[in-house]
Amino acid sequence: MADRPDSTSPRTLKTVQRAFDVVRALQDLDGAGVTELAEELGLSKSSTYNYLSTLREHQYVVKEDDTYRLSYQFLHIGEYVRGQTDIYRHGREELDILAHETGRYVHLATEQHGLGVNLYKVRGEEAIGSRYQQSKLQRPDYLHFSATGKAILAHLPRERVEWILDEYGLVRKTANTITDPEELFAELERTRERGYSINAEEEIEGIRAVGAPILAQDGEVLGSVSVSGPAHRLRQPEHRERLVEAVTDTANVVEVNIVTQDSDDDEFPDFRDA
Repeated sequence: MADRPDSTSPRTLKTVQRAFDVVRALQDLDGAGVTELAEELGLSKSSTYNYLSTLREHQYVVKEDDTYRLSYQFLHIGEYVRGQTDIYRHGREELDILAHETGRYVHLATEQHGLGVNLYKVRGEEAIGSRYQQSKLQRPDYLHFSATGKAILAHLPRERVEWILDEYGLVRKTANTITDPEELFAELERTRERGYSINAEEEIEGIRAVGAPILAQDGEVLGSVSVSGPAHRLRQPEHRERLVEAVTDTANVVEVNIVTQDSDDDEFPDFRDA
């Protein structure tokens, strides 16, 4: 499903790599001047200025006084990429319904390059942790401490999971975060057996979540959906069971939506190029 680095690929172009370094630095610094950016990247001011000028000429960077920032071009690109994703196109409306029914934050995620990508997030009327939840849309996440991430990991081949752990490790976010590989593999086995994942305050203290995988017909994991809420509520068995039923039902509906669309495409082929 997801791409990962290929050690046999041709050598990368340093100029292209450096241009992406500039883009990432502008994101991390929330905009910067030439001097600050040059110091951040270890480049000369003239080289930094040349990269910024090129990106600005192609409308990927804007200049406000002496500060350079990323432009809305990246927003358009991101929306295009997200719109090409099956689980987003066929799951967005279902997540809106789930958020309305549960009153909680709901999340739709997938995996790429061994990290979790948050594709969509909806806030229910009783949701908490708004600032933190919104920030999750702006960056990739480790997979091992979230309900969406563990639902995905549980259905990836073990070899793939081992590669992810070797690449990124098991970063601790709270006292409850699983940081031992064998303990994580045991948790992933339990997740497969019961059909849903649990985030027991492993990502942020005071918030728990339950998640379910979204699977293709051949069993490949396409992504996952989760619901998060106050830890004290999700510790209550009746409340947790209601959320588990709601999130697994939503995942199943998204799977059916995807299969139905694929079937429609097969039944009505595109003859435009015939």
